[in-house]
Amino acid sequence: MKKTTIFLCLLLLCFPGHLFGQYRKLQHRPYADQRLFHLGFTLGLHTQDLILTQSGYVNDNGAVWFSEIPHYTPGFSVGMIADMHLNRYLNLRSIPTLYLGEKYFVFREQSSGAEYATQIRNNYLSLPLHLKISTGRIDNFRPYFLLGGYGSIELGSRKKQAVLLKPYDFGIELGVGCDFYLPLFNLAPELKFGFGLIDILEKERGDLADESLQKYARSLSKATQRMITLSFHFE
Repeated sequence: MKKTTIFLCLLLLCFPGHLFGQYRKLQHRPYADQRLFHLGFTLGLHTQDLILTQSGYVNDNGAVWFSEIPHYTPGFSVGMIADMHLNRYLNLRSIPTLYLGEKYFVFREQSSGAEYATQIRNNYLSLPLHLKISTGRIDNFRPYFLLGGYGSIELGSRKKQAVLLKPYDFGIELGVGCDFYLPLFNLAPELKFGFGLIDILEKERGDLADESLQKYARSLSKATQRMITLSFHFE
């Protein structure tokens, strides 16, 4: 009985060590997080939205128009990743990203129910700065939370449309993701939410020569940006 007990104790002492050795062997790139700087790229899909405020404008015929964005149109995004290691759980990163997308508007007259639909293309270059807050690494994955701010500028906006947006925007971004450690690189799916902080509706419409579009342009008093982005980071 005594010999059996000693044998079991020795087995229990050796078995966890064996497991730990296997665990270390299975870890991909165990020192990847200790690099001070690293680069990568990102690909993703996004949807652009606006929080619209109606003006209540009444035209000469007594018509009152209001507008909405009835559905989201998916767009494409591509960017570069620059990441700096701060400590075990914090990274500072910038991901300059090009967003290619569009917004679909529907204007309705309050009494008659008449409708006018239009869409505008919005291609943005966004320059964000994020703080990446990670958990401890678990095997070959590591969840994280993201927060920060962004500034963006629109590239090649088209005028003479019912809705014209200002070429710049500022806001905050929040997101969650998870790093998956592969043998040669990290793959990180990430879901991010962007909230614009300023009114980006252009109200001075000297470009709008078509009088029939004035009633739609004047029906809005404010617009703030919202965006949802699903990205895949390769680092």
